[in-house]
Amino acid sequence: MTVPLVVVDGANVVGSVPDGWWRDRAAAAVRLRDALAPVATQGLPGLPGPVEVALVVEGKARDIAAGGTEVRVVRAAGSGDDAIVDLVRAEAGDRQIVVVTADRGLRERVAALGAEVKGPSSVPRR
Repeated sequence: MTVPLVVVDGANVVGSVPDGWWRDRAAAAVRLRDALAPVATQGLPGLPGPVEVALVVEGKARDIAAGGTEVRVVRAAGSGDDAIVDLVRAEAGDRQIVVVTADRGLRERVAALGAEVKGPSSVPRR
């Protein structure tokens, strides 16, 4: 059985909590990366672990370190949304893919490729 893939829209999830993230976008992305580590073994509501977790970062957050092995950091060369769609397209097939975002346009794009979508509150953000 193939391990499900959870793709996290870093900018969207970070932006869903008004905690001052805009003052240091890279640090906010690092906090999210670290908060996502337990998801690899524990899974998400309705999606038991283990899962593979990919955090897509863009802009000033693109240069964060990879961190541990629990979360793969995917650095978008341009649009984070486009990078997420490309990742979903590349990983589609027999594998379950869940994208975590509140972005309506992105939700529609990845759903058309067969991915499930969960909102930002489905992942730990601190």
